Amino acid sequence: MVINIYNRLKTFRVNANLSRKDLAEKVGVNYQTIGYLERGEYFPSLELALKLAKLFQIRVEDIFSLEEFDNLSNLLKTRNNEEDL
Repeated sequence: MVINIYNRLKTFRVNANLSRKDLAEKVGVNYQTIGYLERGEYFPSLELALKLAKLFQIRVEDIFSLEEFDNLSNLLKTRNNEEDL
Protein backbone atom coordinates (compact mmCIF):
# COMPACT_ATOMS: atom_id res chain seq x y z
CA MET A 1 0.00 0.00 0.00
CA VAL A 2 1.44 3.35 -1.06
CA ILE A 3 0.76 6.30 1.21
CA ASN A 4 0.90 9.83 -0.10
CA ILE A 5 1.44 12.75 2.23
CA TYR A 6 0.59 16.05 0.63
CA ASN A 7 2.11 19.25 1.91
CA ARG A 8 2.06 23.02 1.65
CA LEU A 9 5.50 23.51 3.10
CA LYS A 10 6.83 25.52 0.19
CA THR A 11 3.84 27.87 0.31
CA PHE A 12 4.39 28.63 3.99
CA ARG A 13 8.17 28.88 3.58
CA VAL A 14 7.94 31.34 0.67
CA ASN A 15 5.22 33.34 2.44
CA ALA A 16 7.55 33.66 5.45
CA ASN A 17 10.32 34.83 3.10
CA LEU A 18 12.60 31.96 4.16
CA SER A 19 15.09 30.12 1.98
CA ARG A 20 15.30 26.36 2.30
CA LYS A 21 18.57 26.83 4.16
CA ASP A 22 17.01 29.36 6.58
CA LEU A 23 14.08 27.07 7.32
CA ALA A 24 16.35 24.06 7.75
CA GLU A 25 18.47 25.90 10.31
CA LYS A 26 15.38 26.95 12.28
CA VAL A 27 14.12 23.37 12.61
CA GLY A 28 17.49 21.61 12.84
CA VAL A 29 17.69 19.66 9.58
CA ASN A 30 19.79 19.74 6.42
CA TYR A 31 18.52 22.16 3.76
CA GLN A 32 18.19 19.23 1.34
CA THR A 33 15.62 17.70 3.69
CA ILE A 34 13.40 20.75 3.15
CA GLY A 35 13.63 20.25 -0.63
CA TYR A 36 12.77 16.56 -0.31
CA LEU A 37 9.79 17.41 1.89
CA GLU A 38 8.52 20.08 -0.50
CA ARG A 39 8.71 17.69 -3.45
CA GLY A 40 7.01 14.88 -1.51
CA GLU A 41 10.10 12.67 -1.73
CA TYR A 42 10.42 12.42 2.04
CA PHE A 43 7.89 12.24 4.84
CA PRO A 44 8.58 14.19 8.02
CA SER A 45 8.98 12.63 11.42
CA LEU A 46 6.35 13.65 13.93
CA GLU A 47 8.96 15.79 15.68
CA LEU A 48 9.84 17.65 12.47
CA ALA A 49 6.19 18.15 11.52
CA LEU A 50 5.49 19.62 14.97
CA LYS A 51 8.53 21.91 14.78
CA LEU A 52 7.42 23.22 11.39
CA ALA A 53 3.87 23.84 12.60
CA LYS A 54 5.15 25.64 15.68
CA LEU A 55 7.48 27.79 13.61
CA PHE A 56 4.68 28.90 11.27
CA GLN A 57 2.19 29.08 14.18
CA ILE A 58 -0.29 26.78 12.47
CA ARG A 59 -1.61 23.26 12.94
CA VAL A 60 0.33 20.29 11.55
CA GLU A 61 -2.66 19.41 9.37
CA ASP A 62 -2.42 22.85 7.73
CA ILE A 63 0.98 21.80 6.33
CA PHE A 64 0.65 18.03 5.90
CA SER A 65 -2.32 15.88 4.87
CA LEU A 66 -3.20 12.41 3.64
CA GLU A 67 -5.60 14.04 1.16
CA GLU A 68 -4.96 16.72 -1.42
CA PHE A 69 -5.47 20.22 -0.11
CA ASP A 70 -8.18 22.67 -1.06
CA ASN A 71 -7.08 26.04 -2.28
CA LEU A 72 -5.23 27.90 0.49
CA SER A 73 -7.57 30.88 0.17
CA ASN A 74 -10.45 28.57 1.21
CA LEU A 75 -8.54 27.70 4.38
CA LEU A 76 -8.03 31.37 5.20
CA LYS A 77 -11.72 32.16 4.62
CA THR A 78 -12.75 29.29 6.91
CA ARG A 79 -10.34 30.46 9.63
CA ASN A 80 -11.62 34.03 9.38
CA ASN A 81 -15.22 32.85 9.64
CA GLU A 82 -14.38 30.75 12.72
CA GLU A 83 -12.73 33.75 14.37
CA ASP A 84 -15.82 35.88 13.75
CA LEU A 85 -18.02 33.46 15.73
